[in-house]
Amino acid sequence: MTETSSTTQDADAAFLDLHAQREALERQLSLAQLRQQFGTGQDEVARATSEEQSLLLSLDRVLTLIRAAEYKRQPNSRRW
Repeated sequence: MTETSSTTQDADAAFLDLHAQREALERQLSLAQLRQQFGTGQDEVARATSEEQSLLLSLDRVLTLIRAAEYKRQPNSRRW
């Protein structure tokens, strides 16, 4: 296996890992939103709201990384 092939496989694994992180965050976000909507107490709703904010920040970070990884996968993509 050549170094380029190994690098490509590493990049593919990292790309797939980012999508797995995105999926997990989206599921957690859905659950937090359900807890906000159907929470039994104000404390639970407040915790769900706080968790939602944190999850949204994490999701934004992962989506930004995915966009960067997708760009790098394009042929002749510019490297800064």
